[in-house]
Amino acid sequence: MELSEVIRRRRMVRNYDPDRPVPAETVERLLGYATHAPSAGFSQGWEFLLLDTPEDVARFWAATSPEEQLPTGWLEGMSRAPVVVVPLSHRDAYLDRYAQPDKGWTDRDEARWPVPYWHIDTGMASLLVLLGAVDEGLGACFFGITPDRIAQFRTEFGVPEAYFPIGAMTIGYRAQDKRSPSLKRGRRESPSITHRGNWGNRDDS
Repeated sequence: MELSEVIRRRRMVRNYDPDRPVPAETVERLLGYATHAPSAGFSQGWEFLLLDTPEDVARFWAATSPEEQLPTGWLEGMSRAPVVVVPLSHRDAYLDRYAQPDKGWTDRDEARWPVPYWHIDTGMASLLVLLGAVDEGLGACFFGITPDRIAQFRTEFGVPEAYFPIGAMTIGYRAQDKRSPSLKRGRRESPSITHRGNWGNRDDS
């Protein structure tokens, strides 16, 4: 599939066919794509927790879903995905990398960073997984783990404190689902998001 088509077809899929497992070699390819993401200083401060058995996927939803929330609506469809991948950023990999002689910093001061690139780079690696899923004929969805469930998630899967889950991705074969109501807002076109030379100079002005 051409890259342009992959980009145009990418969307968040929230319902999956529970009877069609994703081949292990396909999942391996998707995670391999993630390693080609850019990273500051080539720090590569990302890790991925792969949950690809019914037992592990069930553990994920039990740990991350609000206790009072029943598996209906979007959660019902999402929980049918046979694969869940949790991308984790590793801040210390960046602080350590930039304290090395070739980077010129003499300490690990987080205040030196204009933005937390460990989160940004892990997000870009995750996007390669999402695009790869489209190319493989799969559906995928990136979503957040609510702050009040992160501790439970860590405990359930033994995730060290040094690694932060920036979200999670469901992956599987798409089943019929409904368009998100948010899409009614429409997609912004490039002229409306582009400022030439100065902030006030927009292409659609």
